[in-house]
Amino acid sequence: MINAYKEYWSNMTLMNATATRAQYWWPQLINYLVLVLYSVLTRAYRYIDFMSDGTNIVKEWNLVTVVFTALTLFIWLANFTVRARRLHDRNHSNWWILFYLIPIVGSIVLFVTLLLPSKQETQWVNNQSKY
Repeated sequence: MINAYKEYWSNMTLMNATATRAQYWWPQLINYLVLVLYSVLTRAYRYIDFMSDGTNIVKEWNLVTVVFTALTLFIWLANFTVRARRLHDRNHSNWWILFYLIPIVGSIVLFVTLLLPSKQETQWVNNQSKY
């Protein structure tokens, strides 16, 4: 779990490799916990409106919201690249990320795809832990 999280951050710009389910899902879980803990401990939720459509609106800019925004942007970038590596592990192109543009169905397709086990033969032979 800890190694997967270290690899997640050390490979946050790496796209041409693969990531196993553990290398993808453990960092996802840890990041959600980190963001929730940060929001609760700093009471960032007072300054940010979390909209039902997934967008966030900052009501007041201060150190708490700047750190939260920076943390969220770093996590977004790392999530984007690890998602591409996870798709490679399933022998799919990282262009599959565009499925997110299809409302509801696209998210379900990608969620299920990211849950499925690794494929043995893929065109991306290097796992992210080799970097």
